[in-house]
Amino acid sequence: MQTRHSVLLTGGTGFLGSSVARALIARGHAVTVLARPEAPRKVLDGLPVAFQPGDLTDPPSLSAALAGCDALVHCAADYRIFVPDPARMFAVNVEGTRAIMQAALRAGLSRIVHVSSVATLKPRPDGSPATEEDAARPEEAIGPYKRSKTEAERLVEGMVAREGLPATIVNPSTPIGPRDRRPTPTGRVILEAARGAMPAYVETGLNLVHVEDCAAGIVAALESGRVGERYILGGQDVTLRELLTYIAGLFGRRPPFRLPRLPLYPLAYVAEAIARLTGREPMLTVDGLTMAGQRMYFSSAKAQRELGFTARPWQQAVEEAIAWFRAEGML
Repeated sequence: MQTRHSVLLTGGTGFLGSSVARALIARGHAVTVLARPEAPRKVLDGLPVAFQPGDLTDPPSLSAALAGCDALVHCAADYRIFVPDPARMFAVNVEGTRAIMQAALRAGLSRIVHVSSVATLKPRPDGSPATEEDAARPEEAIGPYKRSKTEAERLVEGMVAREGLPATIVNPSTPIGPRDRRPTPTGRVILEAARGAMPAYVETGLNLVHVEDCAAGIVAALESGRVGERYILGGQDVTLRELLTYIAGLFGRRPPFRLPRLPLYPLAYVAEAIARLTGREPMLTVDGLTMAGQRMYFSSAKAQRELGFTARPWQQAVEEAIAWFRAEGML
C-alpha cells in the first residue's frame, strides 16, 4: 500500500515545481508550498495546496515550514545560464540546500527528494549517453549554475553518508512543456524559434523530457527511490538542429542555418557586457558556447528499472509548450 505523505515542496511556484505539485496531489499526498510572499502563484491556481511563507536564505523560516510535514521535495533553484553576480546563485543553490536539509534532519523527516540536475554529470566525450556513474566534481562544471548544482548535490550526498539524511537524488535532464512562465533557458529557445526570431544556431545536443513526465519521476522517487541513490529523469537525446527544424516545420518556415561556434566568442563577451548594463538576459553567452561543444546526452535506464519512469516523445512536449505560450499571449 502506498504511503501518503505530508510534503513540503520548495520551488512549487516555478516551472518544474508546479508540475511536481500536480503530480503529488494526483498521488494523494498533502502539499505545502514554500513560497516567498512576492512569488507569483498563478501556475498553482485552483490546486488544493497550502502556502507557507519562507525563503531558502532564511533558515528559521524553513524550520517553521517543515512543522507538520513528514517529507520534503526540494525543487527550488536559481536556474540561469548567465548571472552577473554568481554569489546570489550560490546562496540559493548551495547554502539554501544546506539550510533546508539541516532543517529536515532536525524535523526528523522520513523521506526527502533532492531535485538536482544532469548539470552535475559529465557528458561523455564520445557523445554516448552519460549515466549516474558519470558524476562531476565541482571544479569540472562549466559556469556558476552547473558548479552550484554540483556542489549542492555533493553536499546532500555527504549528509546522507555522515548524518543519515534520508534523501534520494533525482537528476532531471531538460524539462520542457506547459507553464514555463519565465521562461527557462530552453523554453526561451523554443519561444524565440516559434516567433521566427532564431535565424541561426550553434549545434549541440541535449536531452529533452516533458515536464510532467519529469514530475511523475520525482514523485516516484519520493515513494520508492532508494536513499542515497541518483536517478536521471530524461526523455530523448536530440540535436539542436532537430529541435529547431521541427519547430520551423510547425510554422511552415525554413529551418535556421548553422553557425560555427568558436568565432562567436567575441560576440558572446559583447552580449554579456550589454546584459550587465541592461539587466536583460543574453541569448548568446560564453558558458553557453562552451557547453555547446558537448553532446549533453543521458540515459534514464536506471529510473526506468527502479522507479517505473517513462517519457513521452519530445515532439509532444514542444507542441504543448508552444500551445501554452500562445494561450498566455507570449507568442
